[in-house]
Amino acid sequence: MINKKTLADQAFEKIRKQILSGEMSSGDELPEKRLAAEYGISRTPIREALRKLAAEGLVTISEAKVALVANFTEEDGLQYLEIRELLEVYNLDVIPEPDEGMLDELDQNLNKQHQAILRDRYDEFIDLDQRFHLLLAAPNPNPKLQDLISSVNTGVNRAFLGLSGRLRLSAMEAYEEHERLVRFLKMGERESAKDEMRHHMRGIRQRMRGYYREER
Repeated sequence: MINKKTLADQAFEKIRKQILSGEMSSGDELPEKRLAAEYGISRTPIREALRKLAAEGLVTISEAKVALVANFTEEDGLQYLEIRELLEVYNLDVIPEPDEGMLDELDQNLNKQHQAILRDRYDEFIDLDQRFHLLLAAPNPNPKLQDLISSVNTGVNRAFLGLSGRLRLSAMEAYEEHERLVRFLKMGERESAKDEMRHHMRGIRQRMRGYYREER
């Protein structure tokens, strides 16, 4: 049974974790009645959680109110990556020089990323990866850009569902790319940081294509 916090939020976190870890696959049905019984709560917070997951693009809800784990294709992932590269390179171009507090937060996040990989906690890594990119966007005075970066990060991460057995290598490569990017920021090398972000996006694209090629 889910302990009190906000029942809808806890249901959201639990279902989201199951989707991001690959425990729930694309197309799986998410009946409110079954989930409510499984989590020991009423259907109302389940319904709220499913709506929130739909807003993130992780769940689709039909006109008949049937909720399914969203289907996510290679093409979807590549389109999100194209948008991410444009947004995130631009973000590094316009944010002010990172201060000590921001760099410290990035270092802490990197350490947690590494620990999550070592513990095979890829659901945690995905959240930390998204948080890392939001930390980079935090100094940007345009909150709409921050929202867009958050949204496309969720979309790209969905492309790795069903591939959790191969995520160790992918996560470690992404972590190392993040680490190099932060190193350039610390040295004040803005152009090198932007180049590393482009390299990071292209690395994700290459890994994604490779995974889908193997799946076929």
